[in-house]
Amino acid sequence: MRKVTVVGAGKYGSTTAQRIAEADLVDEVVMTDIVEGLPQGLALDMNQARPVVGHRTMVIGTNDYTDTAGSDVVVITAGLPRKPGMSRMDLLETNARIVKRVVEEIVDKSPECLIIVVTNPLDQMTTLAAEVSGFSRSRVIGQAGILDSSRFAHFIAEVTNEDIQSIRAVTLGSHGETMVPVPSLCRVGDRSLTDVLTPAAIDDLVERTRNGGAEIVGLLKQGSAYFAPSAAAYKMVHAVIKNTGEEMPVCAWMTGQYDIHDVYLGVEAKIGAGGIQQIDELPVTETELAALHAAAEAVREKVTDLEKIEWGS
Repeated sequence: MRKVTVVGAGKYGSTTAQRIAEADLVDEVVMTDIVEGLPQGLALDMNQARPVVGHRTMVIGTNDYTDTAGSDVVVITAGLPRKPGMSRMDLLETNARIVKRVVEEIVDKSPECLIIVVTNPLDQMTTLAAEVSGFSRSRVIGQAGILDSSRFAHFIAEVTNEDIQSIRAVTLGSHGETMVPVPSLCRVGDRSLTDVLTPAAIDDLVERTRNGGAEIVGLLKQGSAYFAPSAAAYKMVHAVIKNTGEEMPVCAWMTGQYDIHDVYLGVEAKIGAGGIQQIDELPVTETELAALHAAAEAVREKVTDLEKIEWGS
């Protein structure tokens, strides 16, 4: 039996579970959360839609990790958003404790699974999940690049008034301030983005992409994005379950690509049943390569903050 677990039954987690279930990728989607009744109620609601949507996948809502046993893929969405007055270190400590506990449960119940991390701060949480799990780095992947690239593509389509399906957008690097959109490889139909828009216009789109999540938070007032993020998480799960070998931007462990070693970073990689099958080095410009190296160093610095956490017993 094929099974995917989504940890966290908030809007991101529940929408991800719904997308996976409606695609009939697996036999079961397990959604677990610490809030009693929340995953169970959402699962019941989703299951009652099966005759309408026309899928067979069952959604199991639970507060017990025992129900997640034998999962092929586990998507970690659990964690808190940054709140007013909360420092970056406060957020890191809070979510690090949550992710550490989640990963320990996952490893105990599903030792052969692949882990997809979406909890922020993304680069640090993916690093932590890999270290706690002890899994091969190819089996622990972060989701950010698909979302960032999708946002970039939307903004390009909006400005150029072109069909969204004709847009190819590429973002590498970190999720956040050191994101590295790659205009030289972006396409609008059969044209390069650099031939379609001025450098100033491209810079504006790059900045808006970097702040894509914050823009949505500002509009919503409460909560954050989940439709596009869950679509990105689903795309990764689909590639793993169907073993497609599809190339997509993900947060992956670097082993010398772009002359970058031993750090999780957003790059394009082929994804399949074993996780990362191959990291592809794209023909970026010297300026883009320099930005990618700067992003790697920024991630290294942030990862050292994990060492400052006092875990206790």
